[in-house]
Amino acid sequence: MININNISLQRGNRILFSDATLVIHEKQRVGLIGANGAGKSSLFAMILGQLEIDRGEFTLSPQLRVAHVAQETPPLDTKAIDYVIDGDKNLRSLESQLLNAEEANDGELIAHYHTELAAVESYSAASRAASLLAGLGFSEAQQHSPVKSFSGGWRMRLNLAQALMMPSDLLLLDEPTNHLDIDAVLWLEDWLSKYPGTMVLISHDRDFLDRVVTHIAHLTQKQFTLYKGNYSSFEQQLAENLRVQQAGFEKQQKQVAHLQSFIDRFKAKATKAKQAQSRIKMLEKMQLISAVQANSEFRFKFYKADKLPNPLMNLSKADLGYGEKVILRDVNLSLGPDTRVGLLGLNGAGKSTLLKCLCGDLPALTGEVIRAEQMKLGYFAQHQLEQLDVSQSPSEYLYSLNKKATEKEIRSFLGGFAFTGDMALESMQHFSGGEKARAVLAGLIWQRPNVLLLDEPTNHLDLEMREALVLALQEYSGALILVSHDRHLIRSVCDDLILVAEGRAKHFSGDLDDYLIYVKNHKSAHVKVENDKLGLAHQENYTENAGKSTASLAIKQKIANAEKTLANLQAQLDQVNAELAEPAIHLEKNKDQLKRVLFSQAQLQKKHATQEQLWLNLCDDLEKNL
Repeated sequence: MININNISLQRGNRILFSDATLVIHEKQRVGLIGANGAGKSSLFAMILGQLEIDRGEFTLSPQLRVAHVAQETPPLDTKAIDYVIDGDKNLRSLESQLLNAEEANDGELIAHYHTELAAVESYSAASRAASLLAGLGFSEAQQHSPVKSFSGGWRMRLNLAQALMMPSDLLLLDEPTNHLDIDAVLWLEDWLSKYPGTMVLISHDRDFLDRVVTHIAHLTQKQFTLYKGNYSSFEQQLAENLRVQQAGFEKQQKQVAHLQSFIDRFKAKATKAKQAQSRIKMLEKMQLISAVQANSEFRFKFYKADKLPNPLMNLSKADLGYGEKVILRDVNLSLGPDTRVGLLGLNGAGKSTLLKCLCGDLPALTGEVIRAEQMKLGYFAQHQLEQLDVSQSPSEYLYSLNKKATEKEIRSFLGGFAFTGDMALESMQHFSGGEKARAVLAGLIWQRPNVLLLDEPTNHLDLEMREALVLALQEYSGALILVSHDRHLIRSVCDDLILVAEGRAKHFSGDLDDYLIYVKNHKSAHVKVENDKLGLAHQENYTENAGKSTASLAIKQKIANAEKTLANLQAQLDQVNAELAEPAIHLEKNKDQLKRVLFSQAQLQKKHATQEQLWLNLCDDLEKNL
């Protein structure tokens, strides 16, 4: 499938790959991991033919259909659902050719393109696109809104849906969970786990990798190493490899010291000169084992806040919203120095509204919001990366926040965020998203906040930086409110969970795993409502311990009936297709008959697609009840 053999690649003064080798076989789902700037995105560019290697051999299976997520989204008037369908370029091409054939009144070509469209299941394209959009958090109204009406994060979701819509043999995804909520991440995990082709996925979300990939390709020190298994398995294998490497290094160093000692003692003695020369040659031929280096260059912690009043902030019976529109009612929340809260909730439930109130950007409509005089807020949000003055260096950025700081203090502090040497002094104009996020985090911590509001802080951060942030937050002494799709981060730093749902923000009594069950149940209920609208009512879910046997029997009967209906529809379709295969029907004199048969074919295809979806839903219900 993908064969990379001893390649080398240099961009500017940076060497990304040096004699690197990687082979990815068909059907493998590979998680590509490595530090920011290691060359992961460059590998994608190479696979897509956008970047040429300097040396080595790179081959890709011929006639491979490759899907990837576009990085730009033009401000189009096109409806979101049509934009997603555009991802199936072959379908759109066939539709265009059919239109031309109809304008030319060419019956033979019309029949041909109808057959081709049936082969690519064009009749189900709209429902497939709607399913993708719903999974990624788009409401029915949003699906029919123009692309230009969406913000940057939502446009990235549209691009992701468009990539998933394209029939492909190889799927390339670069940080697909950025800009997604937990509910959308869970949906994407399920979708990708069933993807039938080969996939290469860049991600720094360990839970996501654990549930999706079959292999891990670790890019480090300009080389690829492929590990079988998910991310947790990779961590165990890597730890064992490093243990063996370190043991080998220590053993070899003793051998080197012994040889060198003999050489130093006897190389000047005539009687031992030959033996000394022999040992010198042994040293020269020895392939030295490297010592295991620290696996993270990030070392930082939050400064202790100057003051920690209790409470730091208090919301009492607060209604939150915009104008006359109330989003959240009767919010009661007290933030003390020991508050560690993760905000949970489906997309659009009101998490952003609550954060805007907490940071002071949105006044409460009713109720009371009290902030302690000595409260010092630190707020991380994605828009801050866009507002960063990239003409500054990281050093200048920190100095602008505290002009009393010395250069030594600033440089030492920035070193913990891997801004060392010239990097601390160069403009952030050409920094990657991860480097800019690190700079914003550094500025946040530099100001010694006693209340932290973090809205998706791990977007663009690699695994090592994420782990460093986890360790720093665990030692943080102020109040913390966190919104994140990174489940590892939530589990590691949050003591309490608040569920924002149905116009309320209330304590969630379960843990994060319980919330994941809540999300899946909510999705199932939503799908049931939507299917009811289409006349595809599901068999109602039964509780785990009661009624499953009866439910299973009922579902099995419905499946049997659906299969009979499908067989009947398929027989009718076969008959219609046989009529269309007859040359005589495409003669000019039989034009009306051709139209009737084509109409019949289209109606049967729609009925078949609807019945097939019902059958699939019933099979899913049966699996849940077994």
